[in-house]
Amino acid sequence: MQVHLAADAPHQAAIRAALIAYSRANTYVASQFADAVCSCGGREFQLEVDESAGAAVRYCAVCGDGHAIGDSEDYLADAEVEPCFCLCGSPIFEITVGVALYADSDDVRWLYLGCRCPGCGVVGCYADWKNEFTGHRALLALV
Repeated sequence: MQVHLAADAPHQAAIRAALIAYSRANTYVASQFADAVCSCGGREFQLEVDESAGAAVRYCAVCGDGHAIGDSEDYLADAEVEPCFCLCGSPIFEITVGVALYADSDDVRWLYLGCRCPGCGVVGCYADWKNEFTGHRALLALV
């Protein structure tokens, strides 16, 4: 899996902007981001989420590879993940994760899961949860 912390795709910039706007309303503003890219190079995924458990899994639309997002692997045993769909009905998304950090720290306070539908272009935050992960770079490397 590759992680691109710089916005190298224009659609990822739109997801990041949506996450920043959403997170401002949540008080914990996202400041660090990672874009989901499959090891095969695919950038479009099906997504399953259990927001209450703090768990999400992405499945590559190209190769089908499944991957727990962030530290979700730690919570999947107790999670009841459900598939996500766009307002247009599509199950395929581009995914970016944003995190808010504690002041003067590299530790994660809140995680935001942003998506863009490549079919209709709708962008939004599909899930968010408190996340107490030490070191945001390590967490974002797991996107």
